[in-house]
Amino acid sequence: MRAQSSATTAPRIAVATDRDRPGLGTLQAALGVIAFSLTFPATAWGLEGFGPWSLVAVRSVLAAVIAGGCLLGLRVPLPARRHWPGLAVVGAGVVLGFPLLTTLALRTSTTAHAAVVVGLLPLTTALCSALRVGTRPSRTFWTAALAGAAAVLAFTVQQSGGALSTADLYLFAALLVCAAGYTEGGRLAKVMPGWHVIGWALVLCLPLTVPMAALALAQEPVRLTAHSVTGLLWVAVGSQFVGLVIWYRGMAAIGIPKASQLQLAQPLLTLVWSVLLLGEHLPVAAPLTAAAVLVCIAVTQRARG
Repeated sequence: MRAQSSATTAPRIAVATDRDRPGLGTLQAALGVIAFSLTFPATAWGLEGFGPWSLVAVRSVLAAVIAGGCLLGLRVPLPARRHWPGLAVVGAGVVLGFPLLTTLALRTSTTAHAAVVVGLLPLTTALCSALRVGTRPSRTFWTAALAGAAAVLAFTVQQSGGALSTADLYLFAALLVCAAGYTEGGRLAKVMPGWHVIGWALVLCLPLTVPMAALALAQEPVRLTAHSVTGLLWVAVGSQFVGLVIWYRGMAAIGIPKASQLQLAQPLLTLVWSVLLLGEHLPVAAPLTAAAVLVCIAVTQRARG
């Protein structure tokens, strides 16, 4: 009990130090966004050699093995019982729900289209945060956030011709589960280090992801190529673990609503990666959307909660 109490006190001191340095928190959240922006191109690469269920299950297992090894090696004590329900929400939303739904969408959708739909995630997260955590951002904040979301939505409708596909439905469902996971993870990251949050969430999902991986690998064909292996490793290590670690630390430092608005830049970064890595054609409307989104980011970062 004494060791656990000491371990609990130390992370709180560390988190408080980060919150005293909002510039560092903004940098951490921004690095998380860069890591996430590569997720869709890496998933597209992974789908070249894995089925959707195999890719999601194996990436989760690999990330859990890394996280579990770090937790075990550093002798991190188990979270308090009151934190396990929140960790389950993180696991359901971030570890399983969002990767699975977006991977299913990317079977028929381009990464560029998926990226702009998921550009609504910042607003969804801010709304979820207001309901769950009780945050009350200013009217200026909400105006800028809604304007950014409107720009992303207009871009999406223009590119899709006004029709919603099955892939879009997967993506909208992914928005909801991911926003819940981000909100709960950001709340927990205020009382424990961010990497503990995603680490324990990944480990908590192992009883589901291990049999899921075994079953999926037995049913779906696997073709190992440089692209498929690289894509798998990135979504497992970069997106599922490292990116979420620094993202949750950033959210704990600067707050969930402001950190979430940095993600307005994520679809535009993904568009760049889709051109460079996948050879997709950059939509003509992308520069205009980029300018609108960047203005909204600047306003939301200056708006007081």
